[in-house]
Amino acid sequence: MTEIISLRPLLAVLVSAVAVAPILASRGRPNLREAWTILAAVTKFGLVASMVPAVLAGDVYVTDLGAFVPGVNFALEADALGLLFGLLASLLWVVTSFYSMGYMRGLDEDHQTRYFASFAGSVSAAIGIAFAGNLLVLFVFYELLTVATYPLVTHDQTTEARAAGRKYLTYTFGGGVAVLAGTVLVYVLAGTTTFTPGGIADLATTDPTLASAAFGLLILGFGVKAALMPLHSWLPDAMVAPTPVSGLLHAVAVVKSGVFGIARVTLDVFGPDAVADLGLGIALAFVAAATLLISSVIALRQDNLKRRLAFSTVSQLSYIVLGVAVGVSVAPDRAAAYALAGGLLHIPAHAFMKLTLFFCAGAIHVETHTDDISDMAGIGRRMPLTMTAFGVASLGMAGIPLIAGFVSKYFILVGTVSSGQLLFTGALLISGVLNIAYFWPVVYTAFFESPDDGNSKPLLESPFGGDRDVATDGGHEAEHGEHGHGDGWTTAGWRGGESTWLMVAPILFAAAGSVVLGIVPDAAVFLQIVRAVVEGVTGVVL
Repeated sequence: MTEIISLRPLLAVLVSAVAVAPILASRGRPNLREAWTILAAVTKFGLVASMVPAVLAGDVYVTDLGAFVPGVNFALEADALGLLFGLLASLLWVVTSFYSMGYMRGLDEDHQTRYFASFAGSVSAAIGIAFAGNLLVLFVFYELLTVATYPLVTHDQTTEARAAGRKYLTYTFGGGVAVLAGTVLVYVLAGTTTFTPGGIADLATTDPTLASAAFGLLILGFGVKAALMPLHSWLPDAMVAPTPVSGLLHAVAVVKSGVFGIARVTLDVFGPDAVADLGLGIALAFVAAATLLISSVIALRQDNLKRRLAFSTVSQLSYIVLGVAVGVSVAPDRAAAYALAGGLLHIPAHAFMKLTLFFCAGAIHVETHTDDISDMAGIGRRMPLTMTAFGVASLGMAGIPLIAGFVSKYFILVGTVSSGQLLFTGALLISGVLNIAYFWPVVYTAFFESPDDGNSKPLLESPFGGDRDVATDGGHEAEHGEHGHGDGWTTAGWRGGESTWLMVAPILFAAAGSVVLGIVPDAAVFLQIVRAVVEGVTGVVL
C-alpha cells in the first residue's frame, strides 16, 4: 500500500460545505441557488471518482492537517472502504439534487433555500465520515451529520415534525456519546485510534474486558444510525420529513453512516481476529438477524407507504450488519470473504433500490397527494413508469435474480452456509419471503386494483397532469416565504399522470442502477471496490 499525499480527500469534504454560502446568498433566485447545488454535487462526485483508479491499485490518498488533540491527528484517508461509501454518497447526491428540485417546487414547499443548504452540509459530513482516518475524526463528522440533518427532519415545522426532530437528536446524540466513550477506551488500550486494515495490533489482548466494552460502546453508538433494534424507533418517526430527506436518511448518508461505522470498527479497529477471539461477532450477528426478521413483520402492518419503507430499511440495513458480523466471526477463509463481500455490497445495492422506492413514493405524493397503500388502487395505470420502477426495486429488495439485492444476498447466503451458520441462513430466507409479503400488496394494488372495486378511496386529480397553470414569477419565493417555481422555470408534468422529468429521470436512473448491479455486477465499480476491501482484510481473492 502506497500513501499518496493529496488534498483531494479534504476538497471532497469541503466542496459542498463551501457551497452552503452561495446557496444561502441565492435565496431570492431559486434557479441560481439550485445551480450552485448541482455544481457542488457534480464537483464532489468528480473529486471522489478521480481517486478510484489509484485506490483500486492499492494506494491510499491522505490529507494530514496535523495534531487534532494530543496523540491524534486530524487526518483524512481515502482507502477502499471509505471510497465505497464516499463514491456512493457523492453519486446519489447528484441524483437526489435533481429530484429535490422537482419535488420541492412541485409541492411549492416553504424554506427551500434552508433545505438545499442543509442538504449540502449533510453530504459534506457524510464524505467526512467516509474519509476519516481515525475514530476521533469519524466521531466529529458523525456528530456534524446529526446537526446538519436536523433541519431537514423538522423541515415542515409541524408539531409532529418537531417531535420527530427531538427524538432524532436524542437518539443520535446519545449514540454519539457512546462512540466517543468507545473511542477513548480504544485510545487507552492501544495508544492510537488510527484505522488499520485487519485491526489495530494487540488491541484486544491487553485487556479483553475493556476491549469488549469498547467494542460494545462503538457498536451501540453506530447502531443507532444503523437502526439496529431496539435503537430504531427514530427512523420511522423521521418519515414526517419531505421524501428527498427520507432518501437522504435511508440511502445516501445517515443510516449508511451507521453501517459504515460498524464496518470500520469490525474491520479496521478490532479486525476479524480480535472480534472472533472475543466472541463478539456472533453476538452482533444475532442482533442483526433478530432485527431483520422483527422489522419485516412490523412492515407488514404499515399502511402508510413511507413507514412501510422505513421498516424495510431497518430490515435491509441488518443484512449489511449480518454479512459483516458473520465475515469476522469465523476464520478468514472463503466463507468469511463471501459473507463480508455480501454485507458490503449490500450498501450500494440497498442504496439504489431504496432510493428508487422513496423517489417513487415522493412522485406519488406530489402528483396525487396519496400516502397510504390502501388508497393507491389503479395508480400503476396512471403512473406506469413510476410504479414499474417501484416494482423493479421491490423485486430486488426481496432478492429476486437480475436485480442488485440478489447478488449481495447471494454472497451472504453462501457465506453463512459455507461457514456452518445455518441459523442465519434460515433468517435470511424467511426475511426474503417477508419482503415479498410486504412489497407485493403495493404492486398488486397499483396495477391490478381499481378505485371502482370499492377497496380504496379514489385518487385525487393530479394538480400536475394534463394542462395546468404554471407559476413563472421569478420573485415569488422572496415575496411569499420561499415558495414558488421562480425564474421562469416550469414544473409541468407529463400527460397521463407522470411527474415532471426532474423527478421521473432520477427514478429511472436509480432503478437502472439497481438492474445494472444485478445483471453485470463485475462491470460495476462498487463490486471491484468491495473485492479490494475483502482482499485487504481477509487476504482472500474473490
